[in-house]
Amino acid sequence: MARGRAGGGAGVGSRGRPLPKGRTVDPQALAEVRAIAGELPRRRDLLIEHLHRIQDARGSLSLPHLAALAEELRLSQAEVYEVASFYHHFDIVRDGETPPAPLTIRVCDSISCALAGAEELKRRLEARLGREVRVLGASCVGRCDHAPVAAVRRHVVDEASLESVEIALANGYVDPVIPPYLELAAYRRAGGYRLLAACVGGERDPDDLAAAVLASGLRGLGGAGFPSGAKWKFVRDQPLPRVMVLNSDEGEPGTFKDRVLLESDPHRVLEGMLIAAWAVGAEDAYIYLRDEYAAARAVLERELAALVADPPCPLPRLHLRRGAGAYICGEETALIESVEGKRGEPRLRPPFPAQNGVFGRPTLVHNVETVYWLGEILERGAEVFAAAGVRGRKGKRHFSVSGRVARPGVYATPAGVTVRELIEDHAGGMLPGHELYGFLPGGASGGILPASLADVPLDFDVLAQYGCFIGSAAVVVLSQHDRARDVALNVMRFFAHESCGKCTPCRVGIAKSAELLARPDWDLPLLAELGATMMDASICGLGQAAPNPVRSVVNYFPQELQP
Repeated sequence: MARGRAGGGAGVGSRGRPLPKGRTVDPQALAEVRAIAGELPRRRDLLIEHLHRIQDARGSLSLPHLAALAEELRLSQAEVYEVASFYHHFDIVRDGETPPAPLTIRVCDSISCALAGAEELKRRLEARLGREVRVLGASCVGRCDHAPVAAVRRHVVDEASLESVEIALANGYVDPVIPPYLELAAYRRAGGYRLLAACVGGERDPDDLAAAVLASGLRGLGGAGFPSGAKWKFVRDQPLPRVMVLNSDEGEPGTFKDRVLLESDPHRVLEGMLIAAWAVGAEDAYIYLRDEYAAARAVLERELAALVADPPCPLPRLHLRRGAGAYICGEETALIESVEGKRGEPRLRPPFPAQNGVFGRPTLVHNVETVYWLGEILERGAEVFAAAGVRGRKGKRHFSVSGRVARPGVYATPAGVTVRELIEDHAGGMLPGHELYGFLPGGASGGILPASLADVPLDFDVLAQYGCFIGSAAVVVLSQHDRARDVALNVMRFFAHESCGKCTPCRVGIAKSAELLARPDWDLPLLAELGATMMDASICGLGQAAPNPVRSVVNYFPQELQP
């Protein structure tokens, strides 16, 4: 294959004419890329979608195919390569390298799965199947209620064991299992989309709706907790055209509530998203879904097609975008970059997405659970929703509960519920032989608290005095058989794997912290210095929150630091 000279200079053809810099496009690779792309438009913002198609069809991304895709999309080869190399789910095969095995098994190694024996499962799979398949560790796959979990392509093996994975392989299970859910016809028979039709038909006023949402106390339930009604006003104050984005990229270890909502009641989520889009005058609505949620994607593809074919009223243009394995894309500006077909790196702010979001347009970004509650708020009344909270808190929310409990799952409770109530009243109590030792109130980044604080209300702002936050309400329960320091190490390794690397404090600070946490004796002064630097100087919440678990161990589990 023709190449330019070393150092990036142009080569010289047989007649003395210079060849273009970089890799010459292979005609066969170009023909294959065109066939794989099919009718998918050749647009820059669909670069990640094109990469997925090639990866799905061929099992990996070769350099000739990346060069051909660049030619087809009229992009530089560097642009295509830098995007493909950013996301974990794309396998680039460089010159001289052997392509990966035809089948990959990903074993989740985040907190809940680690507690359930994921490392031992991975070792057993490697020993038995390592020559036939590729076995990899994977960041949280969003099924913490079924830990440990192994993914065979798009098929997920819950409560996985060597035997159950072998059965899946023997039976050829590589596609997702679609769970029962409320389809469009049944949702409409129950009154679904009447509220949206009334809004679009002029029976409701967007300013009144925004005021109701603000009065309800509804806040961003993906972690940031910004008042939702205030977001609507900020976006509406900006010039047209405007955009709506549904953030369905929950990658926080311990979090799986959005998956459950999408897989069980998708139209309640979609109607809430469309109401929010109408309220801010959005002409386009994007749904960004993490790649691990293959079953949810199948549900959404089916139900979006049904909705567009038989709409209850005029709809904005709807776009379903697929992530590619990058936790950082849960951060709204990184998500926007990914929607545009770029590396998912956070933007510096200001400007904020409400001013300059997708393609430079004012953009409203909401989490799945946030829009899920809109129908109830706007139909039953803001006061009713707000009054559902306990201990002075407002509203309701879903908690993802996993770890050492008898019934892990997603539970809708009043805001202000306690961990003790979640365990005893919803999750079936602790597992036999286990006693409450500690808990993570907000997933990997929310910190770790001891059992002595199990009666503290779980809600925004309340946990700040303890150096923690509720975030996405991912509660992971620990017992006396666990060590908080091991959890802190697991979390820091996760952050090191998922840091986008854009800013030095996060990229270097997290890697160094993980190295220090792996040592028997922690260098507490150096960890504190690294943590302070990350919190003060990181661009986004990943680096800013990464030190929380370490600080929690120092503050609440000092006995684990003794030699």
